[in-house]
Amino acid sequence: MQAITREFNYSETVFVFPPEESSNTRRVRIFTPAAELPFAGHPVLGAAFLAGSALERAEVVLETGAGPVPVELEREGRRTFFGWMRQPIPEWRAYERERELLRALGLERSGLPVEAYANGPVHVYVELDGEEAVARLRPDFTALAALGEVGVSCFAGSGRSWTTRMFAPGLGVAEDPATGSAAGPLAVHLGRHGRVAFGEQIEIRQGAEIGRPSVLYARADGSADEIERVEVGGSAVIVARGEFRASARS
Repeated sequence: MQAITREFNYSETVFVFPPEESSNTRRVRIFTPAAELPFAGHPVLGAAFLAGSALERAEVVLETGAGPVPVELEREGRRTFFGWMRQPIPEWRAYERERELLRALGLERSGLPVEAYANGPVHVYVELDGEEAVARLRPDFTALAALGEVGVSCFAGSGRSWTTRMFAPGLGVAEDPATGSAAGPLAVHLGRHGRVAFGEQIEIRQGAEIGRPSVLYARADGSADEIERVEVGGSAVIVARGEFRASARS
């Protein structure tokens, strides 16, 4: 599976299996070109679209390494056009390598505390002064890779509108066009620090700088002391079908 993922060279590749629990829909394993992840949002959403369309279901539950993830699908006839996934509630901490990270990004500071959220991969959040500052980023990818298997989300915005770029060279992904596993913790991060109200839906735009623009939606319910629910929504489109031929090695 890791070899196939490297051959495709997408940010993530998903492999789908029968579920281990009969109450669930499918089991998935998720790989980046460099490592297997227990959970990743964009691949789960895409796999849910595929499973829901094939089974003509409005809700699927995918088994991941981080536990079962329910996805509610919005459908018109046989076409699925939107999905909301309920993500695992992330854990967070102050990021211990903040100085190295800011130096690798060419930044002096972050508007909010630089914190790490574990949600499949570990995502670290850095707030910039505005969307133009996010677009101008030219990170040192060698220095970022030295930080290990972390995703670095650089974001800016206000109210319900936010833009972000996510770099994860330590996971084999220089820059990701859409990062569902980072969208949920971003809503938590903004809520914990008073940038948005808990329960408020935010729009997250990503990927324009690499010519692959995307839009995700996220919300976190609860309070700064107790997060009750994290949801991320978006769309997926089947763009190709094919056959992969793998020869057995002796």
